[in-house]
Amino acid sequence: MSNALMNRPPVDDRPQPPSFSKRRLPRWAPAAIALVSVAAGCGAGLLAGWQSRVQWGLIAALVFVAGTYLVTTVVEGKRQAKDRIATSLVWVCFVLAIVPLASLAWTTVTRGLRVLDGYFLSHSMAGLQNDEPGGGVYHAIIGTLEQVGLATLMAVPIGLLTAVYLVEYGRGRLAKAVTFFVDVMTGIPSIVAGLFILSTWVLTFGMGFSGFAGSMALAILMMPVVVRSTEEMLKLVPDELREASLALGVPKWRTILKVVLPTAVGGIATGVMLAVARITGETAPVLLLVSGSMFINNDPFNDVQSSLPLYVFEQYAVGTPAAVDRAWAAALVLIAIVMLLNLLARGIARWKAPKAR
Repeated sequence: MSNALMNRPPVDDRPQPPSFSKRRLPRWAPAAIALVSVAAGCGAGLLAGWQSRVQWGLIAALVFVAGTYLVTTVVEGKRQAKDRIATSLVWVCFVLAIVPLASLAWTTVTRGLRVLDGYFLSHSMAGLQNDEPGGGVYHAIIGTLEQVGLATLMAVPIGLLTAVYLVEYGRGRLAKAVTFFVDVMTGIPSIVAGLFILSTWVLTFGMGFSGFAGSMALAILMMPVVVRSTEEMLKLVPDELREASLALGVPKWRTILKVVLPTAVGGIATGVMLAVARITGETAPVLLLVSGSMFINNDPFNDVQSSLPLYVFEQYAVGTPAAVDRAWAAALVLIAIVMLLNLLARGIARWKAPKAR
Protein backbone atom coordinates (compact mmCIF):
# COMPACT_ATOMS: atom_id res chain seq x y z
CA MET A 1 0.00 0.00 0.00
CA SER A 2 1.37 3.41 -0.98
CA ASN A 3 2.33 6.04 1.58
CA ALA A 4 -0.22 8.48 0.10
CA LEU A 5 -3.08 6.11 0.87
CA MET A 6 -1.78 5.42 4.35
CA ASN A 7 -1.47 9.12 5.22
CA ARG A 8 -4.90 10.10 3.87
CA PRO A 9 -7.25 11.28 6.69
CA PRO A 10 -10.29 9.11 7.33
CA VAL A 11 -13.58 10.11 5.77
CA ASP A 12 -16.21 11.37 8.28
CA ASP A 13 -19.57 9.87 7.26
CA ARG A 14 -21.48 11.31 10.26
CA PRO A 15 -24.32 13.77 9.50
CA GLN A 16 -23.07 17.33 9.60
CA PRO A 17 -24.85 19.94 11.75
CA PRO A 18 -26.88 22.57 9.95
CA SER A 19 -25.08 25.64 8.78
CA PHE A 20 -25.58 28.86 10.76
CA SER A 21 -24.01 31.09 8.19
CA LYS A 22 -27.32 32.53 7.02
CA ARG A 23 -27.83 36.25 6.81
CA ARG A 24 -28.75 37.98 10.07
CA LEU A 25 -29.82 41.47 10.94
CA PRO A 26 -27.12 43.62 12.56
CA ARG A 27 -27.42 44.49 16.24
CA TRP A 28 -28.40 48.06 15.50
CA ALA A 29 -31.32 47.06 13.27
CA PRO A 30 -34.06 47.08 16.00
CA ALA A 31 -32.97 50.54 17.16
CA ALA A 32 -32.97 51.81 13.57
CA ILE A 33 -36.43 50.38 12.93
CA ALA A 34 -37.64 52.00 16.16
CA LEU A 35 -36.31 55.42 15.10
CA VAL A 36 -37.91 55.12 11.69
CA SER A 37 -41.19 54.06 13.34
CA VAL A 38 -41.17 57.07 15.68
CA ALA A 39 -40.49 59.35 12.72
CA ALA A 40 -43.32 57.72 10.78
CA GLY A 41 -45.72 58.08 13.72
CA CYS A 42 -44.86 61.76 14.19
CA GLY A 43 -45.14 62.40 10.47
CA ALA A 44 -48.50 60.69 10.22
CA GLY A 45 -49.76 62.61 13.24
CA LEU A 46 -48.66 65.96 11.83
CA LEU A 47 -50.14 65.26 8.41
CA ALA A 48 -53.45 64.11 9.91
CA GLY A 49 -53.54 67.04 12.32
CA TRP A 50 -53.87 64.87 15.44
CA GLN A 51 -53.36 66.76 18.67
CA SER A 52 -53.06 63.72 20.91
CA ARG A 53 -49.59 62.23 21.27
CA VAL A 54 -51.24 58.91 22.11
CA GLN A 55 -52.34 58.51 18.50
CA TRP A 56 -48.81 59.25 17.31
CA GLY A 57 -47.43 56.58 19.64
CA LEU A 58 -49.94 53.96 18.49
CA ILE A 59 -49.04 54.58 14.84
CA ALA A 60 -45.33 54.32 15.70
CA ALA A 61 -45.94 51.04 17.56
CA LEU A 62 -47.81 49.53 14.62
CA VAL A 63 -45.12 50.62 12.19
CA PHE A 64 -42.42 49.18 14.45
CA VAL A 65 -44.07 45.76 14.68
CA ALA A 66 -44.91 45.61 10.97
CA GLY A 67 -41.49 46.92 9.93
CA THR A 68 -39.68 44.43 12.15
CA TYR A 69 -41.65 41.57 10.63
CA LEU A 70 -41.10 42.67 7.01
CA VAL A 71 -37.38 43.39 7.37
CA THR A 72 -36.71 40.16 9.27
CA THR A 73 -38.70 38.13 6.74
CA VAL A 74 -36.64 39.52 3.84
CA VAL A 75 -33.27 39.06 5.56
CA GLU A 76 -33.66 36.07 7.89
CA GLY A 77 -36.82 34.29 6.82
CA LYS A 78 -40.34 33.84 8.15
CA ARG A 79 -39.40 31.57 11.02
CA GLN A 80 -37.02 34.10 12.58
CA ALA A 81 -39.48 36.88 11.78
CA LYS A 82 -42.09 35.25 14.02
CA ASP A 83 -39.61 35.19 16.88
CA ARG A 84 -38.67 38.83 16.38
CA ILE A 85 -42.28 39.97 16.13
CA ALA A 86 -42.98 38.34 19.51
CA THR A 87 -40.01 40.21 20.97
CA SER A 88 -41.25 43.43 19.38
CA LEU A 89 -44.70 43.00 20.91
CA VAL A 90 -43.12 42.55 24.34
CA TRP A 91 -41.13 45.76 23.94
CA VAL A 92 -44.17 47.67 22.70
CA CYS A 93 -46.23 46.52 25.69
CA PHE A 94 -43.40 47.51 28.02
CA VAL A 95 -43.22 51.00 26.53
CA LEU A 96 -47.01 51.39 26.64
CA ALA A 97 -46.92 50.48 30.33
CA ILE A 98 -43.97 52.68 31.29
CA VAL A 99 -44.95 55.84 29.42
CA PRO A 100 -48.03 56.69 31.57
CA LEU A 101 -46.04 56.00 34.73
CA ALA A 102 -43.16 58.22 33.62
CA SER A 103 -45.59 60.92 32.50
CA LEU A 104 -47.39 60.84 35.85
CA ALA A 105 -44.13 61.02 37.80
CA TRP A 106 -42.82 63.87 35.65
CA THR A 107 -46.04 65.89 35.93
CA THR A 108 -46.21 65.40 39.71
CA VAL A 109 -42.59 66.41 40.23
CA THR A 110 -42.64 69.45 37.93
CA ARG A 111 -45.93 70.83 39.27
CA GLY A 112 -45.33 69.85 42.87
CA LEU A 113 -41.96 71.59 43.14
CA ARG A 114 -43.59 74.99 42.49
CA VAL A 115 -44.60 75.44 46.14
CA LEU A 116 -42.79 72.57 47.87
CA ASP A 117 -40.35 74.11 50.34
CA GLY A 118 -39.60 74.18 54.05
CA TYR A 119 -42.46 76.54 54.81
CA PHE A 120 -44.96 74.33 53.01
CA LEU A 121 -43.81 71.27 54.97
CA SER A 122 -43.78 72.96 58.38
CA HIS A 123 -47.05 74.97 58.39
CA SER A 124 -50.74 74.17 58.26
CA MET A 125 -53.70 75.93 56.66
CA ALA A 126 -54.75 77.56 59.94
CA GLY A 127 -56.00 81.12 59.40
CA LEU A 128 -56.10 80.82 55.60
CA GLN A 129 -58.89 80.22 53.14
CA ASN A 130 -58.40 77.43 50.61
CA ASP A 131 -58.36 79.92 47.74
CA GLU A 132 -55.62 82.09 49.28
CA PRO A 133 -51.91 81.62 48.50
CA GLY A 134 -49.59 80.30 51.16
CA GLY A 135 -50.31 77.68 53.76
CA GLY A 136 -48.79 74.28 54.18
CA VAL A 137 -49.34 70.56 54.54
CA TYR A 138 -47.86 69.81 57.97
CA HIS A 139 -51.21 68.98 59.56
CA ALA A 140 -52.04 66.55 56.74
CA ILE A 141 -48.66 64.81 57.04
CA ILE A 142 -49.20 64.31 60.78
CA GLY A 143 -52.69 62.93 60.16
CA THR A 144 -51.54 60.51 57.45
CA LEU A 145 -48.63 59.15 59.47
CA GLU A 146 -50.77 58.63 62.57
CA GLN A 147 -53.71 57.06 60.75
CA VAL A 148 -51.58 54.74 58.62
CA GLY A 149 -49.42 53.85 61.63
CA LEU A 150 -52.44 52.91 63.75
CA ALA A 151 -53.95 50.91 60.89
CA THR A 152 -50.67 49.04 60.44
CA LEU A 153 -50.46 48.25 64.16
CA MET A 154 -53.96 46.77 64.00
CA ALA A 155 -53.80 44.98 60.65
CA VAL A 156 -50.29 43.48 60.54
CA PRO A 157 -50.48 41.28 63.68
CA ILE A 158 -53.96 40.02 62.80
CA GLY A 159 -53.03 39.40 59.17
CA LEU A 160 -49.73 37.73 60.06
CA LEU A 161 -51.31 35.38 62.62
CA THR A 162 -54.14 34.55 60.22
CA ALA A 163 -51.65 33.62 57.50
CA VAL A 164 -49.65 31.48 59.94
CA TYR A 165 -52.82 29.66 60.92
CA LEU A 166 -53.84 29.02 57.30
CA VAL A 167 -50.41 27.70 56.29
CA GLU A 168 -49.23 25.88 59.40
CA TYR A 169 -52.38 24.80 61.23
CA GLY A 170 -55.43 25.38 59.06
CA ARG A 171 -57.36 22.28 58.10
CA GLY A 172 -61.01 21.52 57.46
CA ARG A 173 -64.02 23.80 57.25
CA LEU A 174 -62.72 26.61 59.44
CA ALA A 175 -59.65 27.14 57.26
CA LYS A 176 -61.81 27.09 54.12
CA ALA A 177 -64.20 29.62 55.66
CA VAL A 178 -61.32 31.93 56.65
CA THR A 179 -59.84 31.70 53.15
CA PHE A 180 -63.22 32.48 51.61
CA PHE A 181 -63.80 35.56 53.75
CA VAL A 182 -60.26 36.81 53.13
CA ASP A 183 -60.92 36.56 49.39
CA VAL A 184 -64.19 38.44 49.82
CA MET A 185 -62.54 41.18 51.91
CA THR A 186 -59.84 41.64 49.26
CA GLY A 187 -62.44 42.99 46.84
CA ILE A 188 -64.33 45.22 49.30
CA PRO A 189 -64.52 48.83 48.05
CA SER A 190 -62.98 51.36 50.39
CA ILE A 191 -66.28 53.25 50.74
CA VAL A 192 -67.91 50.10 52.17
CA ALA A 193 -65.26 49.83 54.88
CA GLY A 194 -65.78 53.49 55.70
CA LEU A 195 -69.55 53.08 55.91
CA PHE A 196 -69.17 50.04 58.18
CA ILE A 197 -67.05 51.96 60.70
CA LEU A 198 -69.34 54.98 60.37
CA SER A 199 -72.44 52.93 61.18
CA THR A 200 -70.85 51.07 64.10
CA TRP A 201 -68.13 53.18 65.73
CA VAL A 202 -69.54 56.65 65.04
CA LEU A 203 -73.31 56.25 64.91
CA THR A 204 -73.94 53.19 67.12
CA PHE A 205 -71.32 53.76 69.81
CA GLY A 206 -71.30 57.55 69.42
CA MET A 207 -67.52 57.86 69.46
CA GLY A 208 -67.40 60.73 66.98
CA PHE A 209 -65.15 61.51 64.05
CA SER A 210 -61.43 61.03 64.64
CA GLY A 211 -58.25 59.80 63.08
CA PHE A 212 -58.63 56.48 64.92
CA ALA A 213 -61.99 55.87 63.23
CA GLY A 214 -60.33 56.32 59.86
CA SER A 215 -57.52 53.99 60.95
CA MET A 216 -60.00 51.20 61.68
CA ALA A 217 -61.45 51.47 58.18
CA LEU A 218 -57.96 51.47 56.69
CA ALA A 219 -57.06 48.40 58.77
CA ILE A 220 -60.04 46.54 57.27
CA LEU A 221 -58.69 47.29 53.80
CA MET A 222 -55.15 46.35 54.79
CA MET A 223 -55.74 43.02 56.53
CA PRO A 224 -56.65 40.84 53.50
CA VAL A 225 -53.63 42.10 51.56
CA VAL A 226 -51.33 41.24 54.47
CA VAL A 227 -52.93 37.81 54.86
CA ARG A 228 -52.63 36.93 51.17
CA SER A 229 -49.04 38.15 50.73
CA THR A 230 -47.84 36.55 53.96
CA GLU A 231 -49.58 33.29 53.13
CA GLU A 232 -47.86 33.05 49.77
CA MET A 233 -44.46 33.84 51.29
CA LEU A 234 -44.87 31.19 53.99
CA LYS A 235 -45.79 28.60 51.35
CA LEU A 236 -42.46 29.27 49.62
CA VAL A 237 -40.47 28.23 52.69
CA PRO A 238 -39.13 24.69 51.98
CA ASP A 239 -40.70 21.95 54.07
CA GLU A 240 -37.22 20.53 54.65
CA LEU A 241 -36.45 23.43 56.99
CA ARG A 242 -39.53 22.71 59.07
CA GLU A 243 -38.80 18.97 59.13
CA ALA A 244 -35.18 19.51 60.14
CA SER A 245 -36.20 21.75 63.02
CA LEU A 246 -38.92 19.38 64.20
CA ALA A 247 -36.52 16.42 63.94
CA LEU A 248 -34.22 18.16 66.43
CA GLY A 249 -37.05 18.29 68.93
CA VAL A 250 -37.90 21.99 68.50
CA PRO A 251 -41.59 22.73 69.21
CA LYS A 252 -43.70 23.74 66.25
CA TRP A 253 -44.41 27.24 67.55
CA ARG A 254 -40.70 27.85 67.99
CA THR A 255 -39.98 26.45 64.52
CA ILE A 256 -42.44 28.93 63.07
CA LEU A 257 -40.97 31.79 65.11
CA LYS A 258 -37.28 31.04 64.58
CA VAL A 259 -37.15 29.28 61.20
CA VAL A 260 -40.22 29.90 59.04
CA LEU A 261 -40.85 33.60 59.68
CA PRO A 262 -37.17 34.72 59.44
CA THR A 263 -36.85 32.84 56.15
CA ALA A 264 -39.88 34.63 54.68
CA VAL A 265 -39.33 38.02 56.32
CA GLY A 266 -38.26 39.69 53.06
CA GLY A 267 -41.44 38.77 51.22
CA ILE A 268 -43.58 39.52 54.27
CA ALA A 269 -42.12 43.00 54.60
CA THR A 270 -42.71 43.65 50.90
CA GLY A 271 -46.32 42.51 51.20
CA VAL A 272 -46.88 44.72 54.24
CA MET A 273 -45.49 47.72 52.40
CA LEU A 274 -47.75 47.01 49.42
CA ALA A 275 -50.69 47.07 51.83
CA VAL A 276 -49.42 50.29 53.42
CA ALA A 277 -49.02 51.87 50.00
CA ARG A 278 -52.61 50.94 49.16
CA ILE A 279 -54.19 52.46 52.26
CA THR A 280 -51.97 55.56 52.27
CA GLY A 281 -53.76 56.93 49.23
CA GLU A 282 -57.32 56.04 50.28
CA THR A 283 -59.65 59.04 50.37
CA ALA A 284 -63.20 57.72 50.87
CA PRO A 285 -62.81 56.31 54.42
CA VAL A 286 -60.91 59.41 55.52
CA LEU A 287 -63.55 61.69 54.03
CA LEU A 288 -66.31 59.85 55.92
CA LEU A 289 -64.61 59.30 59.27
CA VAL A 290 -61.81 61.83 59.71
CA SER A 291 -63.78 64.72 58.20
CA GLY A 292 -60.77 66.97 57.57
CA SER A 293 -59.31 69.95 59.37
CA MET A 294 -57.19 73.00 58.61
CA PHE A 295 -55.51 72.88 62.01
CA ILE A 296 -52.83 70.67 63.52
CA ASN A 297 -54.22 67.84 65.65
CA ASN A 298 -51.63 65.50 67.11
CA ASP A 299 -54.22 63.37 68.95
CA PRO A 300 -55.78 60.82 66.55
CA PHE A 301 -58.27 59.65 69.21
CA ASN A 302 -60.00 62.99 69.70
CA ASP A 303 -61.53 65.42 67.21
CA VAL A 304 -61.16 65.59 63.45
CA GLN A 305 -57.89 65.41 61.54
CA SER A 306 -56.65 65.85 58.01
CA SER A 307 -54.64 63.56 55.74
CA LEU A 308 -52.68 63.94 52.54
CA PRO A 309 -55.25 62.28 50.20
CA LEU A 310 -58.05 64.36 51.73
CA TYR A 311 -55.90 67.51 51.52
CA VAL A 312 -55.23 66.86 47.82
CA PHE A 313 -58.95 66.33 47.20
CA GLU A 314 -59.96 69.50 49.06
CA GLN A 315 -57.35 71.72 47.41
CA TYR A 316 -57.96 70.46 43.89
CA ALA A 317 -61.71 70.90 44.37
CA VAL A 318 -61.17 74.60 45.11
CA GLY A 319 -59.75 75.07 41.63
CA THR A 320 -57.74 78.27 42.14
CA PRO A 321 -54.12 78.30 40.92
CA ALA A 322 -52.73 78.49 44.46
CA ALA A 323 -54.90 75.59 45.66
CA VAL A 324 -54.06 73.43 42.64
CA ASP A 325 -50.33 74.01 43.23
CA ARG A 326 -50.77 72.95 46.85
CA ALA A 327 -52.60 69.83 45.70
CA TRP A 328 -49.76 68.78 43.39
CA ALA A 329 -47.17 69.49 46.09
CA ALA A 330 -49.12 67.36 48.59
CA ALA A 331 -49.34 64.56 46.02
CA LEU A 332 -45.56 64.70 45.61
CA VAL A 333 -45.12 64.51 49.40
CA LEU A 334 -47.44 61.49 49.49
CA ILE A 335 -45.42 59.70 46.81
CA ALA A 336 -42.19 60.50 48.65
CA ILE A 337 -43.55 59.08 51.92
CA VAL A 338 -44.61 55.83 50.24
CA MET A 339 -41.21 55.55 48.54
CA LEU A 340 -39.36 56.10 51.83
CA LEU A 341 -41.49 53.49 53.57
CA ASN A 342 -40.70 50.99 50.81
CA LEU A 343 -36.97 51.68 51.11
CA LEU A 344 -37.21 51.27 54.88
CA ALA A 345 -39.02 47.94 54.49
CA ARG A 346 -36.39 46.67 52.06
CA GLY A 347 -33.64 47.66 54.48
CA ILE A 348 -35.35 45.83 57.35
CA ALA A 349 -35.90 42.78 55.17
CA ARG A 350 -32.21 42.62 54.24
CA TRP A 351 -31.18 43.13 57.85
CA LYS A 352 -33.46 40.39 59.20
CA ALA A 353 -33.08 37.93 56.34
CA PRO A 354 -31.05 34.75 57.05
CA LYS A 355 -27.39 35.19 56.20
CA ALA A 356 -25.91 32.85 53.61
CA ARG A 357 -22.93 30.92 54.97
